[in-house]
Amino acid sequence: MSISNIALPLQIRKIIFEKFNDTNVRFTNDEILELLKNNGLDSSVTIDDVEQYFNQLRDAGLIRQIAQNFTTNWYKLFDVVEKIKCNSCNQEIYLGKLEPRVCTNSECKAAI
Repeated sequence: MSISNIALPLQIRKIIFEKFNDTNVRFTNDEILELLKNNGLDSSVTIDDVEQYFNQLRDAGLIRQIAQNFTTNWYKLFDVVEKIKCNSCNQEIYLGKLEPRVCTNSECKAAI
């Protein structure tokens, strides 16, 4: 099983929802990458390959960077993440309470 690049941002959001959905918990990009690899992401993918997705989450207002050590970034959530079913694409998505109510599926982007 492999995770496509389209599904990768959705998978990162799902991991944050399932494992780190607390504004007091800190987590790293390395931890999430390891969980992605355990869930079928190609083992050759590096932290540099997924950096853009963490930057997107930061820019969207879901996470904030609290520290950095070389390629390891520590993050915290701005607010808890909710699981929502998009009525347009029928996909489960994960949005922070402060994020715009728009489907995070790159092939949908419908208003929620």
